[in-house]
Amino acid sequence: MNWDRIAGQQPLKEQLKKSIGDNRVSHAQLFLGKEGYGTLPLALAYAEEILSGENQAAADKVAHLNHLDLHISFPAYSEKNNSLSKRFFYQFREMILENPYASFDDWSGFLESENKQLFISADEVDEQNQKFALKSFEGGTKILIIWRADKMNAPASNKLLKFLEEPPEKTVIILTAENTDDFLPTILSRTQVVEVPRLDDGDIENFLKANHTLSEEKMREVIHQAQGNLNTALKLLTTEGSTEFEELFVQWVRDAFQVKKKPEFLKNIIGWARTIASWNREKQKNFLDYCAEMFRLAMLQNYGMPDLVYKKIELAGFNWDSFSKFIHGANIESIIQEINEADYHLQRNANAKIVWTDLGIKLSRYIHKTP
Repeated sequence: MNWDRIAGQQPLKEQLKKSIGDNRVSHAQLFLGKEGYGTLPLALAYAEEILSGENQAAADKVAHLNHLDLHISFPAYSEKNNSLSKRFFYQFREMILENPYASFDDWSGFLESENKQLFISADEVDEQNQKFALKSFEGGTKILIIWRADKMNAPASNKLLKFLEEPPEKTVIILTAENTDDFLPTILSRTQVVEVPRLDDGDIENFLKANHTLSEEKMREVIHQAQGNLNTALKLLTTEGSTEFEELFVQWVRDAFQVKKKPEFLKNIIGWARTIASWNREKQKNFLDYCAEMFRLAMLQNYGMPDLVYKKIELAGFNWDSFSKFIHGANIESIIQEINEADYHLQRNANAKIVWTDLGIKLSRYIHKTP
């Protein structure tokens, strides 16, 4: 992964390159931030710089994820008592070569494993221990990248701690994670934390302009919704699902208005929930994000800030201005909170039909709330 292919993060790139130039590379580091901020691309570029030096052939091997001294672990599901990630290496490689900013949910969807738990096991850490007990193939440094190390189970964490305490010579271990919540304090104390911040809007804009052709309106919409996350921005470039999202959002709102006086519309909400529950988890999450954003924009419209409303629903027969009058300070917080809670429960594999039915019914309560 060439440094120049990474969006933004210039100060961090310089910091990492300087540590190599000064021969001050920490043996264990934790790159902390969302995948869409560039945690894995930075880790791969760092590994490429360490392993290649002036050797372009080595750089090419790292870029294609086939350097023999670069090892990558990632979450996988257990099958017939086999939880090793190498079973899915070619799938993981395919996903990362296509989009190095891909998220954990993307990986779950790629494996079609929404109903299976992905984790990093003690067996996985043991296998890496055995590999790193051997000499490097090219006589230099060996590097282990553990992608989404926060998905280690407790036995794996304890095994990794021993690995960090007594690392083999010429070994660099790079962990990536979104946050430190699920790490043992002793692991954190033995790693150098590298904070990877959200991308600046200008950096996302420059990346998109260099790689895609977009209208100014679409660019503005994508950058605003991405919130510094390039993976989100790349997904927003596709129009797939946008019309479907718009139609289902409008259906939800219309049924929510009707159900107060006509309880029979509750059946429509239940049917609506079943439709969405049949999607994969990533698509459900994207729809939640879409709904939250449309409610926020409606409130801005209602409060007389049309310049900040970069997108409106223009589905035939839907009156955006009239709808916006029902979204205000008295109900927006409750609506967003319910959407966030639905997201929380879906991430923890709750029954999707129940989650969406509950959310659909609760909107009918909040949308009638007066300022």
